[in-house]
Amino acid sequence: MAHPPVYLDHAATTPVRTEVLEAMLPYLGTAFGNPSSSHRFGRAARAGLEEARRRVATSLGAEPDDVIFTSGGTEADNLAVIGACTAAAAAGRPMHAATCRTDHKAVLAAGHAVAGMGGRESALPVGGSGVIDLAALDTVLAARPAVVSVIWVNNEVGTIQPVEEIGRRCQAAGAVFHTDAVQAFGNVPVSVGAAGATLLTISGHKIGAPKGIGALVVRDRAAIGAQIHGGSQQFALRPGTENVAGAVALGVAAELAAAERAEKAARLGGLRDDLASRLRAAIPDAVWIGEEGPLAPHVLSLAVPGADTEAMLMHLDLQGVAVSGGSACNTGAAEPSHVLAAMGVPRSLALSTIRFSLGRSTTAADVDRAVEVFPGVVGKVRQLAGVLGRA
Repeated sequence: MAHPPVYLDHAATTPVRTEVLEAMLPYLGTAFGNPSSSHRFGRAARAGLEEARRRVATSLGAEPDDVIFTSGGTEADNLAVIGACTAAAAAGRPMHAATCRTDHKAVLAAGHAVAGMGGRESALPVGGSGVIDLAALDTVLAARPAVVSVIWVNNEVGTIQPVEEIGRRCQAAGAVFHTDAVQAFGNVPVSVGAAGATLLTISGHKIGAPKGIGALVVRDRAAIGAQIHGGSQQFALRPGTENVAGAVALGVAAELAAAERAEKAARLGGLRDDLASRLRAAIPDAVWIGEEGPLAPHVLSLAVPGADTEAMLMHLDLQGVAVSGGSACNTGAAEPSHVLAAMGVPRSLALSTIRFSLGRSTTAADVDRAVEVFPGVVGKVRQLAGVLGRA
C-alpha cells in the first residue's frame, strides 16, 4: 500500500488555509471594485482592505496606518532597506545599509543595490550558532548607518536573533531598525513595538495565505522613501491599485497565526525535537546545525557527512517526502548556503545539509514516515557516492 506524501517544507511555503480562501473569494468575485473608487463597489472593496489592514496591525502590535501591503517579503525587504537609504539621502545623510550575513537574500541583495547606487553596505558577522555579534553591531552603529536590517528567525536553520537588544541599540544610536519577521511570525512571539523596530516584514504564504501578498510595517513614514511611483495609495509609499483579495487573505491568516502561535509552537517544537533525536540515533554522525543557539520550533537543519544534498532530496522525493536543502530561494545553487558559510560550517558539510520544516498540518505520522525513510536514503546516497568515487 502506497504511503501518502509527506510535506516537511513549510518554511518554503504553506498550504492556503480554508478560512483564508473563503474570506478572499468574494473579492475575486462580486466584491471586485477598485478600493480607490467612490461608488458602492469601490466602498465595499475599501472596507475589506481596511479591515485586513486592521487585522494585520493588531496581530503585530502595530497601528492600522502602519501597514503597507506589498507583493510579498522580497518587495517589503527591498522597500525597507533601499527605502531607508533613499530617505536618508534625501535628508542629506549617507546611504549606508548594515545587514546581517545570514539575512535572507532579499535583504542582502537590497544592501548590494544600495552600494550600487553609490552608498555603503556593511555585513554584520554571526557566531557558530548563527547569533549576531553585538560588538560588531556597536562598531557599525558608531558609523551611523541609515538602516540596520537583521532577520528575526533565520529561514535556513531557525536561529532566533536577539531583536529586542538589537532594537535598543539601534534606537540609542538613532538608526532605523528593520527586521524580516517572515519566519518568526506565527512561530515565535512577534511584536513590532517590543522589538523596537521601525520596519518589519511579513509574508502571506508562510502563514496560510496565498503567494503574492505581504506587508511592511512602517512605524515612521519619514523613515523610508517610495521605490514605486504612481498614485497616492498607501500613503504614496507603495502606490498602485491594491491587491484586495490578497490583503484580505493576509489579514485573516495573520489573525489566525497570532491566535494559534503558542499552541502550535509547543506542538511543533516537540515534533521537531523527536525528529532530531530519532534521526541522530539512526545516523550517529549527523550534525544538527545551529543546535546550540536559540531556535524557532519549526526548523531542523541536519547535515549528513558524505551524503550529497541534491541526491538526498531526489531520493526523498521518490519516497514521497518533501524537504529542502535550505532556502527555497537557493534551489539549484551549486555553491553552499551563504547562511551556513557565515556560521563557519565546513563546505563539505554545508553541501550535505537538509532542512526539515514543520507546519500547522504536520503530524506525528509525518515525523514517523520521515524517520522511516531518511536513514535508508542516506545509506543509498552514501553507497552511490562510494561507488562513483571508486569508478
